[in-house]
Amino acid sequence: MKKIWLLFAFLFLQVQNASALTIEITEGAEGALPVAVVPFGWSGPGKPLSQDVARIIADDLTRSGRFKTMPVADMLARPQSGDEVEFRDWKVLGMENLVVGQVRPNGPGGYMVRFQLFDVFKGEQLSGYNIPTTERDLRATAHQIADIIYEKLTGQRGAFATRIAYVTSIHKTGGESQVALKVADADGYSPQTIVTSKEPLMSPAWSPDGRRLAYVSFEKGQPSIYVQEVFTGRRQKVSSYKGINGAPAWSPDGRKLALTLSKDGGPDIYVLNLNRKTLTRLTTHYGIDTEPAWSPDGRYIIFTSDRGGKPQIYRVPSMGGKVKRMTYEGSYNARASYSPDGESITLVTRQGRDFRIGVLDLESGGLQVLSEGRLDESPSFAPNGGMVIYATKINGKGELAAVSVDGRVRQRLALQEGDVREPVWSPYTRKNRRNP
Repeated sequence: MKKIWLLFAFLFLQVQNASALTIEITEGAEGALPVAVVPFGWSGPGKPLSQDVARIIADDLTRSGRFKTMPVADMLARPQSGDEVEFRDWKVLGMENLVVGQVRPNGPGGYMVRFQLFDVFKGEQLSGYNIPTTERDLRATAHQIADIIYEKLTGQRGAFATRIAYVTSIHKTGGESQVALKVADADGYSPQTIVTSKEPLMSPAWSPDGRRLAYVSFEKGQPSIYVQEVFTGRRQKVSSYKGINGAPAWSPDGRKLALTLSKDGGPDIYVLNLNRKTLTRLTTHYGIDTEPAWSPDGRYIIFTSDRGGKPQIYRVPSMGGKVKRMTYEGSYNARASYSPDGESITLVTRQGRDFRIGVLDLESGGLQVLSEGRLDESPSFAPNGGMVIYATKINGKGELAAVSVDGRVRQRLALQEGDVREPVWSPYTRKNRRNP
């Protein structure tokens, strides 16, 4: 029993704060594509808009590490539409692509945002849309435009309009902690508190439709698993057996949760059918089996187990069957999850005395270490598979970081106060449509 609760102590990642995350690029890719995002024009009456749409787009592209955006102060002109563009001027400035746009009123409380993306050297328009929106949704519209631009120029779907969930903790006088589960835009803005507690909150997991979060709460001193609707706050306790109730993971169809339970002895992997309220036990072993994660096609569940003496990643069919070991390199591999295409997994791997984030190619078996910290944990793929967000320790404080899957782009996401841990990137939702 002591071994089980030592495991929970290791998995427990406290955290909370009311302020937004601040994102800093610590390393960008060499040869980033130069692009100019000209301030959008405003054709309406009265004061300017509360959100700088062009600035949000430029910040998104810069934060990806794939683009080098031009400072507004260096621009020789500020066109608002394609017929005002002198491509020769932008060629002289070394820009390869140009974004122009404008915002105008569109009915009571509404706006129409128009943007155009140009190839400067060809003098051709690559993309452009008129997007209806509202004051409340201006930031979301800017993220949507950044996604369209990113996909057009890189061939990879953008993830700027998605969100992240994370746990935060502020330590108060007297030793008490205020813990919260939060959701924010992928750029750290618009943080929303989902639930607060004086007890630990851990293991948040997004449903495939992005509408619900499953998580573990230690309310009343007993670990239980809850499912909570992000927008309404409505929640339901779905697992509260004796002993461990931990590490929930959604099936791709959103109908089941894989989880860790110790109700029948040691920690094993189970699948809970949320509609039928039925449990299926997938593993039976004297070792610790925990941290399940589904494959994108729903056929398999990977998990962490010390059944071989050290924590390693194993796989079991989601309907039950033979367990297969997945990792052999190194003495410690844990907290794995699949990439969106199912071709690789991200995990925590031990490198000497340090715990770092790696990506394992499932076909070749090659492991690439991506992070450089001493205690990096809780990796989660972006929904386009291009980056991995994870938790780290900087000067003893819990912060978030992100790194591209090739290791060339690095970001640091910090709160002004408190610790932040256990990040998980949301899936694409219906709002994250490719085109307007």
